[in-house]
Amino acid sequence: MRWRIRFLDTRPLRSSRPFRDLWIGSSASQLGGQIATVAVLAQVWDLTGSPVGTGAIGLATGLPMVVFGLLGGTLADSVDRRAVVRATSVGQLLAAAGLCAQALADNRNVPLLLALVAVGTACGALGAPARRTFPVRLLSSDQVAAGLALTNVSFQAAMLAGPALAGLIIARWGFPAAYAAQAVAVAVSMLAVIRLPAMKPEGADAAGGRRRPEHGGWGIILRRPTLWGSMATDLSATLLAMPIALFPLVNEIRFDGNPQTLGLFLSAVAVGGITAGLLSGTVTRRRRGGLVQLSAAGVWGVALACFGLAGPLWLALGCLAVAGAADTVSVVTRSALVQLETPDAYRGRVSSVEHVIGVAGPELGNFRGGLLASATSASFALVAGGLSAVLAIAAVAAANAPLRAYRTPPATAEPTARGVADAATAAAG
Repeated sequence: MRWRIRFLDTRPLRSSRPFRDLWIGSSASQLGGQIATVAVLAQVWDLTGSPVGTGAIGLATGLPMVVFGLLGGTLADSVDRRAVVRATSVGQLLAAAGLCAQALADNRNVPLLLALVAVGTACGALGAPARRTFPVRLLSSDQVAAGLALTNVSFQAAMLAGPALAGLIIARWGFPAAYAAQAVAVAVSMLAVIRLPAMKPEGADAAGGRRRPEHGGWGIILRRPTLWGSMATDLSATLLAMPIALFPLVNEIRFDGNPQTLGLFLSAVAVGGITAGLLSGTVTRRRRGGLVQLSAAGVWGVALACFGLAGPLWLALGCLAVAGAADTVSVVTRSALVQLETPDAYRGRVSSVEHVIGVAGPELGNFRGGLLASATSASFALVAGGLSAVLAIAAVAAANAPLRAYRTPPATAEPTARGVADAATAAAG
């Protein structure tokens, strides 16, 4: 079968006004989040001058992401998901306003600053599983992957533009303006959610008069090979081959510790991701989503192993760009598969598991890479990690025929009706 190069598939923006509103709001929120991230990092450094202080930011964000992300999954399968995101958006807006107020008051209390960061993160994590279920309810099945690709492109663009914009705002107007920009972005996102239709979860009780089973997302994931296979593929790639913690060491050994080169490493990954996003129509129109994800995850591992061996800077950056592109393809296809394969009654809880894997996998992968590099070398850690990821992904592919054979369902005009039918099938199983 011939593969045609296609640009970003914009059908979801044209065919669904609610999705278009959601995309605009999410894009604004992502940009505001990047501005706030830089502002918090800079303010904590100004107050403490200590890497321990800036490291505490990770604790203030990581723990709420995991704890409240899991709670948000159960909540999203119990009540109207739009209401959940509305309420948590209000919490994020209040946290952003609090950050702005403490900056205006020239706050010198780091625990207060981190507490406000934790509150905002907790609210975002609580609403994340519900928000993840929106595209599959707003789009026909053949456009879900394209919608997620559009969301990923806006995220990558925010990753590139947000930090630079934050630097300009902070340099000219100070920390209060940066936090105010985040508050405005959250308000735009909240207005977009208000315009969405109701998003009540479709349970087994709606399909057959029975009460929805009370068990977590892990149960449905372990019973469906396509789901556990897709998540295992993602975990194999991030846990075994995450390279970011090794960037400073590679830069020090090969490129004399030039900070501009270190920045180029991160930019190369983002550029690869954006390029893949702009050409994502090539894969989002493919129905073999499982095979695409497995292939992209394998390319990620190979590219990072090659980065571990690359000598010239241009080759190292090229390898990272390929890795970034492969990561984008893998994330988009995995997210679409998970949403389409999960009955609507369980989407919140399954999305919470996906969220935790997406948060914990890269962090643990960076920790693993740092430990291995300290015991051996950066090159060995990168090559061994990349090849280990490829072998683990190959093992998942060999053991999981349903994932290899998975095809996106045909286009459906009534996503809600599909969710009811899926819920009935899951309850019967």
